[in-house]
Amino acid sequence: MTTNLTNLTNNKSNFNYIVANESMNYSCNSCSEKEKSASCKTIIKMIHFKQESYQIVGAAMEVYNQLGHGFLEAVYQEVLEREFIIRCIPYEREKELTISYKGEELKQKYKADFVCYGNIIVELKAVSALEDSHRSQIYNYLRATKSKLGILLNFGNSDGLEWERKVL
Repeated sequence: MTTNLTNLTNNKSNFNYIVANESMNYSCNSCSEKEKSASCKTIIKMIHFKQESYQIVGAAMEVYNQLGHGFLEAVYQEVLEREFIIRCIPYEREKELTISYKGEELKQKYKADFVCYGNIIVELKAVSALEDSHRSQIYNYLRATKSKLGILLNFGNSDGLEWERKVL
């Protein structure tokens, strides 16, 4: 069985889709297997972390549903760690990330709130609304560590959990 995952391009009258079969083999209906376009390869890479992202955001939603907004970031971090354990999501808390400049490691390190599944940076906030400076922070982490995916979670919004998935 084949399932459409995402719209790739809009060529006025027809749409091209990346699809996956039950064994998660990806293909595009507009490209041959031998000649994948650059945009197909990019979409396939982004889709690679789709299930992991879903699991992480689902855990964060459960935390928000249980606690609501108004606590300090440290409280959400502790409770989210517990939720990761319950859901068997592999993680490292406050992982030191090495930063390189022109090929040399710096003494200064970043501490990511979480690194899940070995390569997804998860940054927590507890503010009334996400700002561009928060988005810049996650992009800087991604560039500095050469990671591909970051998830920004904000537990401080009274309207519900805010989350953004950032891909380099």
